[in-house]
Amino acid sequence: MRTISWDHGVVRMIDQRLLPHKLEVVGFTDYREVARAITEMYIRGAPAIGAAAGFGMALAAQNSRATTPAQLRADLTEAAGTLLAARPTAVNLRWGIERMLATADRLLPQGVQTAQAGLIDEAQQIADEDVAINQRMGAHGATLIADGDTILHHCNTGGLATVDWGTALGVIRSAHEQGKKIHVLVDETRPRLQGAHLTTWELQQWGVPHTLIADNAAGYFMAAGKVNLVTVGADRVAANGDVVNKIGTYKLACVARDNDVPFYCVAPTSTVDLRTPSGNQIPIEERDPDEVLYVDGVRIAPEGVRAANPAFDVTPNRLVTAIVTEKGIVYPPFVENLAKVVNT
Repeated sequence: MRTISWDHGVVRMIDQRLLPHKLEVVGFTDYREVARAITEMYIRGAPAIGAAAGFGMALAAQNSRATTPAQLRADLTEAAGTLLAARPTAVNLRWGIERMLATADRLLPQGVQTAQAGLIDEAQQIADEDVAINQRMGAHGATLIADGDTILHHCNTGGLATVDWGTALGVIRSAHEQGKKIHVLVDETRPRLQGAHLTTWELQQWGVPHTLIADNAAGYFMAAGKVNLVTVGADRVAANGDVVNKIGTYKLACVARDNDVPFYCVAPTSTVDLRTPSGNQIPIEERDPDEVLYVDGVRIAPEGVRAANPAFDVTPNRLVTAIVTEKGIVYPPFVENLAKVVNT
């Protein structure tokens, strides 16, 4: 089942806020609704957000009342601004929007209706490509996993974070389907508990053995020699290989380095941002403090307590063993080797 899809003018997506207790597919008919769904995390994960951006732009084109190419381009520019503001960190959002605008510029000279139809096709192509890209990453990354390995996984990077299959969790899925006997330690991933809510749910569907652990238990398991490798996704990878990912990733990378545990990032080349030299230039989204103050609707701190809630952190490239892309596994030096794979 795809996380997001186009259904005769309706963008349908799994409402991930309800998992694992309820699987519900919701539909949106306006790009502003898609932007809200991204902000409110109906859908999350960099590749899935990129696909959502594509479908949001397709909705904007379909619903436009423009009668001239110039009017349609103006409507698309407005929609692009709204969608781009939905979440500032994940570069796939910008990538998807820019790809749709480039398609519009190519098709608009042929007329409004041609551009509208072509943008729907392009959005669908983005979604279809994502599945194929994830499966290629899975095949490359599975070579890093040996039979009998225990993998520590952070956040959620499976089919729910993509259109289907997954990035870091897709690597695990590929290794499992190859018949390798593996075990996954799933950290809960506070504050939104994507590991506890989503990753465990997906691993159950696939039949992959796993154990849920508290975020703060990761160091214990690595120090005890019970982890063979760590896998994470990325919301953006800078040109130098710095990885911006779900908050807590940097801490895991530090502990992995201290215990000589390989630390792998799995991300498509669309997540690699060669325009940004390092992670220091990437904006870090600050989310609602209530995500920290409440767990599943229950307040866990006294009234009056303030909370800070950065959604991501930056893992320096020196802590990253390798980055798995759909074009192969990229090792340091990242500045040189990332540019090669992206531009190939």
